[in-house]
Amino acid sequence: MPTESGGLQLEAVSHRYGRELALEGVSLDIHAGELLTLLGPSGCGKTTLLRIIAGFIRPTEGRVLLEGQDITGVPPHRRPVNTVFQRPTLFPHLDIFENIAFGLRIARLPKDEIKTRVTEALVLVRLENFAGRRSHELSGGQMQRVSLARALVNRPRVLLLDEPMSALDMKIRLEMEVELRRVHRETGAAFVYVTHDQREGLALSDRIVVLNEGRVEAIGTPADVYAAPASPFVARFVGDANVIPVEVIALNGESATVKLGGVTMATPARQVPDRGPGWLVVRPEAVRLSAATATSETPLAGTVRDLAFRGSSFSYRIEVPALDEVFKVEQPAELGPPHELGSEVVVNWDAASCSLLPRSQA
Repeated sequence: MPTESGGLQLEAVSHRYGRELALEGVSLDIHAGELLTLLGPSGCGKTTLLRIIAGFIRPTEGRVLLEGQDITGVPPHRRPVNTVFQRPTLFPHLDIFENIAFGLRIARLPKDEIKTRVTEALVLVRLENFAGRRSHELSGGQMQRVSLARALVNRPRVLLLDEPMSALDMKIRLEMEVELRRVHRETGAAFVYVTHDQREGLALSDRIVVLNEGRVEAIGTPADVYAAPASPFVARFVGDANVIPVEVIALNGESATVKLGGVTMATPARQVPDRGPGWLVVRPEAVRLSAATATSETPLAGTVRDLAFRGSSFSYRIEVPALDEVFKVEQPAELGPPHELGSEVVVNWDAASCSLLPRSQA
């Protein structure tokens, strides 16, 4: 079922609820056919931005353009945009076929075209054998796929998805991720996906927009946002990195020498303009632990204060006297038995896998 796709632009969009500033100067260029995720904590402005794109809210300032045409004042029902909400809202008195056909019947399309388009939509979401069922006969994942079909049957240029998998259990969410990526590829529409789940955003997206308190903190591919965070907030929110205060004592091209807790080490320095205070970003999976011994002489020794088994890895929280915050570690289970609670360990990491940010960024 081919879907016409289009580019969407947001120009300096700001919005207030009374005195509360929900969005501040957000500018985005959403490419035709891409899956872009709006990622951030609750209250950062994700859903407000989605509702502005949908036309449910008119921004206090700024414009929304679709393929170069200003649609800021166009009502929702006249925009080539459809929304899939967090919880599926199906009509219980209608079967699945009629739920999907509802918008087409309102638009007074010919019966033959309605039948063709609904059948195509059912095939697209792999529910072609469920046309005669009612919503109470479906699982949560199947109901959400019906919602997706109902949105796509109208052939929108932009599809908005507002945390559509947050109410599903993990197994169904993983299955829905696969289906959503497939449907996106097959339709070619621009998808704008809202979530606060970092794992989900990394798994689904062509690009990620990280929002914080109504402002854009970072834009990039999942790999770039994860490996080279634009700010300490992004580092902590996307991947739960360790963000350690250090002193930059020397710069040499794209590398730097930093000092922390009495230890001097080299590290990449992509964004640090000068010597002085900085933030060292260390991903938990880049860290390795070893048992402390009587001959261990390093200020980066600490005590295991928390331990959790994650299936393929062990998650640790290490209290290191030289650091102000507990140190987070993800160690592959294949490396052997875990270090026990209360045991003394030495913390090491690959400096090349770290990044450095100026301390001016909070």
